[in-house]
Amino acid sequence: MASTADTKVVVALDWTPNGNHLGFYVAKDMGLYAAAGLDVRLLSTSDPDYAGSYTASLADTAAATADTPAYVTPCSKVAAGDAHFGINSPEGVVGWNTAPGRPALKAVAALLNDRNSSAIVTLKSSGLDRLKDLDGKRYASYAARFEGRIVQKMIQSDGGTGDYIEETPPMLGIWNTLLEGKADATWVFLQWEGVEAKLKGVELNTFPVCDYGMPYCYAPCLCAHPDWLAANPEVAKKFLAATAEGYKRAAADPKAAAEILVRLAVTENNGHAVDPALALGSAEFLASRFLDKGGRWGAMEEGVWDNYVKWLWDEGLLTTGMQSRHPDGGKGTFSLDELRAGKTGDRIELAAVPACFTNDYLPAA
Repeated sequence: MASTADTKVVVALDWTPNGNHLGFYVAKDMGLYAAAGLDVRLLSTSDPDYAGSYTASLADTAAATADTPAYVTPCSKVAAGDAHFGINSPEGVVGWNTAPGRPALKAVAALLNDRNSSAIVTLKSSGLDRLKDLDGKRYASYAARFEGRIVQKMIQSDGGTGDYIEETPPMLGIWNTLLEGKADATWVFLQWEGVEAKLKGVELNTFPVCDYGMPYCYAPCLCAHPDWLAANPEVAKKFLAATAEGYKRAAADPKAAAEILVRLAVTENNGHAVDPALALGSAEFLASRFLDKGGRWGAMEEGVWDNYVKWLWDEGLLTTGMQSRHPDGGKGTFSLDELRAGKTGDRIELAAVPACFTNDYLPAA
C-alpha cells in the first residue's frame, strides 16, 4: 500500500483497461510500485478526466464552442504536466516530435516487443477479403495525423487506389461500428478486439500492418516529457523498473494477470468492468509478445525507429500539415479528407526529425 510520502506518478492510458496494460496493473496490485516508493495512478479513458474526448465523434467536436472542454489525449496530458507518462502509437510519437509549438515527447518503452499485433480488419461476412477491396468503402478512423494516409498506402500496396471514405465515430465506439455494419473496416489490436471477435464467434479478415510494405514500429509506446525525464531521472527509472517486472510477471502467469486486471479496473478506473474471458484470452495471446528474446521488456531498437520514420518520409507522409476539426484553409491545418488528397503542407526534411525514443531509463539488460 502506498504511503503519503510516496512520489506520485500518473500514467495516462490510451484506452479502457485492456491486455496491453497488464504490466501496469500487475505492478500496482503486487506492490511493485509501492516497494519503489511510488504512488501510481492509472488513468483510463473511461475516467472523468477524458470526458467528451473518447466518447465524442469528430462531428461533435467540430461543433464545439469556446465553453466546450479541450479534447484530451494521453499525450496532451503529459504535455500539460497533468500526467507523467502517456501511451501513444508510434506515428503519434513521430507527430509530437514534428509538430511546431509542441514538446517533443519521447517514447521510453515499448509495451509490446511484437510490432505486428495490430491490423486493419473487416468482417468475413462482408466479402472484403483484400485491402484493395476497401476502395470506396467506409473506414472507421481514430482521426490521427498520419493514420488515414498510412491506411491509404496499405491499400495501394495491395493494388487499390486508396480512395476510401474516412469516417470518425466516437473512438470508444469504433469497434462496434464495424460489428453493427456501420463501417466496413477499422484498425484494431488482435489481442483485444481480435480476441473479443473470437469469443463472440465473429469471423474477421485481418490485414496485419507489417504485411503491406510498412516497417511498422513499436505499438503502443509509453511516452514522457523530456524536461520531466531530465529533472526526474531516478523516478522514471524506478517506475520503469517496477513496470518491467510487472510485464515479466504478466508474461509468466497470464491467468493471474488477467484476474488482476479485472479486479483492479473496478477500483482504479471509476468502476470499469472488464470481461474476464476477454481479459484471459488477451493475456494468453500476449504472454509471448511482451518480452524480447532475451526476456527484456520495453527496449527499442534504433534501426526499427529509423526504418519507420524513413518509410514515412519515403512515402511522402512526413509533412507539416496537421489534422484539425477547423482547417485554416491551407495555412497549416487540414481536414482528414484534405490530407488523404495530398493537401499536407510542406515536406519535413528527414534530418530534421529528432530521435523519437530513448532506452536510457529502462533497467539494464
